[in-house]
Amino acid sequence: MGKHFGELAKIRGLISYKLSPHEQRAYAGAISNGLPNIFRRFRESIFRVAPPFIIGYLVYEGVEREHHRLSRKNPAEFENDQ
Repeated sequence: MGKHFGELAKIRGLISYKLSPHEQRAYAGAISNGLPNIFRRFRESIFRVAPPFIIGYLVYEGVEREHHRLSRKNPAEFENDQ
């Protein structure tokens, strides 16, 4: 029973090719193809992603400003107190 897991069955007519992990180039074309692709994808998606974030930030900032204004005491109401 000296067979390994990948050799348990023999299938006729199926050809498979393997490349050793030591012979693969993991970062082949990373700079020449990868960087321009990053810029292209950023340029294509910025107009879909940025407006909701900008609107969300403006709403958040306005609500925080109004909350801060409402949580403070009005000094005009306490002018005549002693």
